[in-house]
Amino acid sequence: MKALTIIGGGLSGLVLGIGLRQRGVPVRIVEAGTYPRHKVCGEFLSGKGRAVLAALGIEPRLGAVEAHDVSFSLGAESTVARSLPEPALCVSRWKMDAVLAAIFCELGGELITGRRELALDGEGMVRATGRRPLAEEGGWRLFGLKAHAHGITLRAGLELHFTPRGYVGLCAVEDGRTNVCGFFRSRAAVPQLARDWREWLGGEPGSALSATLSGARWDDASFSSVAALGLAPRRPPDGELSIGDAVTMIPPVTGNGMSMACESAAAAIEPLARWAAGAVSWEEARQELVGRLAREFSARLRFAALLQRAVVHRQARWLLFQSARLLPAVQSVLFRQTR
Repeated sequence: MKALTIIGGGLSGLVLGIGLRQRGVPVRIVEAGTYPRHKVCGEFLSGKGRAVLAALGIEPRLGAVEAHDVSFSLGAESTVARSLPEPALCVSRWKMDAVLAAIFCELGGELITGRRELALDGEGMVRATGRRPLAEEGGWRLFGLKAHAHGITLRAGLELHFTPRGYVGLCAVEDGRTNVCGFFRSRAAVPQLARDWREWLGGEPGSALSATLSGARWDDASFSSVAALGLAPRRPPDGELSIGDAVTMIPPVTGNGMSMACESAAAAIEPLARWAAGAVSWEEARQELVGRLAREFSARLRFAALLQRAVVHRQARWLLFQSARLLPAVQSVLFRQTR
């Protein structure tokens, strides 16, 4: 059995490593960071990714909170909470990454942390390094902020608040915490995010978001940020085998990045297990994975890109919100088309 090296120990890298170890494939994961860690993430997993975690026996170990409904807000107005097509899992990356790393090691995987691997191509090397940085996209600088807070009462399992500068999602995670995660854009650099992040996440005065967070007790240690986001669909370079955000990022407004990371990893398990067993060449395994990812994600990415453009455009955002407020079917379409 040939061995594999996965570069990156985030969701996609760890889920792939677990799936391959369950098939007896020797796997080494090289991760630049350590566990546990806070990361900018909606910490909300719905759609097919939940089935992946269940099939691999991971879900029972997470101790996740279930979300059953969603509401949208624009300014001071909010929609009523409506049921999600299916319950979602809400769990912090602090907990989830650590649990996945533990499972991978229990299965006999080799996990190396605190080391950055520079060799990212060649047979037996899988890139799961996350997003590819992009300083600007269409003249905008895109960035994300996240922090946990106590003392928040939510009106729905998932709240999505549209703001003039982007949008903020809230969901309850373990230990009585609420994850507050926002995506924003700016024409100019924003140098003081480490100081002003509460202002960005807290919403405009008089907004539903501001009211919800008025009594928040922030966990400063949980704050994290990420910049140089690029949302335009991409394809991996020729010859490279990539999964997760290393292939392309799904626009975060869909709240489906965690699921797609897990789904991407699941799509790679069988082709790579066959390569490790000598049944197919590396290029055959790579081509099979490229085809699987295209079939699974292409339509969803196109719809997500249209949705992303709508929520950052003032008139389109208002129209989208009013449609979701007045027509219950709109919410269902938004979730099903991205899952």
